[in-house]
Amino acid sequence: MAALSQVAYGASLLAVLWVGICSAVCVEVPSETEAVQGSRMKLLCISCMKREEVSANTVVKWYYKAEGGKDVPIYEYNNEKRELESHFRGRLRWNGSADMQDVSISVLNITLNDSGIYTCNVTREFNFEAHRPVFTSSTLIHLTVVAEAREDLTSVVSEVMMYILLVFLTLWLLVEMVYCYRKVVKAEEAAQENATDYLAIPSENKENCAVPVEE
Repeated sequence: MAALSQVAYGASLLAVLWVGICSAVCVEVPSETEAVQGSRMKLLCISCMKREEVSANTVVKWYYKAEGGKDVPIYEYNNEKRELESHFRGRLRWNGSADMQDVSISVLNITLNDSGIYTCNVTREFNFEAHRPVFTSSTLIHLTVVAEAREDLTSVVSEVMMYILLVFLTLWLLVEMVYCYRKVVKAEEAAQENATDYLAIPSENKENCAVPVEE
């Protein structure tokens, strides 16, 4: 009987390891750390966990801590979504996925007072026949709320390069126009000089200039 229990326990451990290997397809993406006042901010919390056929009980708890303050529970998911009593009351929305790998929440109409540290705690109890391992994970999000959106460095560089290119093309067009204008003027001057030289030739010389016709 003891040997059977050891075999069952070993099989459970192998199953847990297999869960960890298969969860590699889930990518844990870090949350954004800056929000604009008055916007909707998604606090991203990805907790890669399991294969579809392995069931687990998942409990998610979100906490908020202001600068110099302490952690205050603001949201909880335990088979149902529950917004807790805090200054976020009425402004939190569940953004998690059906497979409970994405356990994110969103803050509506975010304010400057919402800057601080957000903690996402995830507890999972896997349901195996002989063993129920429990795993916990925690994600910290240091969020800063600003009054206005800051310009991204990439967009600034792109804008500067666009203006430089525009100035270069304008100068190149001006140079081409001046070059073509001078070319046309020189052609006209050469034509006028030829016409003047021709008019300056006496009329008898003009007749001698004619090509004799052979009989």
